[in-house]
Amino acid sequence: MEEGWKEVYMTASEYKAEMAKDKLEAAAIKVVVLNQHDTAIQSFGEYRLYVAEENIANAVELLKELKGE
Repeated sequence: MEEGWKEVYMTASEYKAEMAKDKLEAAAIKVVVLNQHDTAIQSFGEYRLYVAEENIANAVELLKELKGE
């Protein structure tokens, strides 16, 4: 990931990654989703969400309820 971006959320579930992304975008926080799922075996891998460093605190607060995987 580029300098200045930090991971704020990781999940193995595509729907949770989408929920987190939607929540961040609704709060006007730019988010990048990195899909690291294996193309052959979909049960392996995860989705990682990154935000700019200046948005970390807000993003973490918004995503607290989703972290209870």
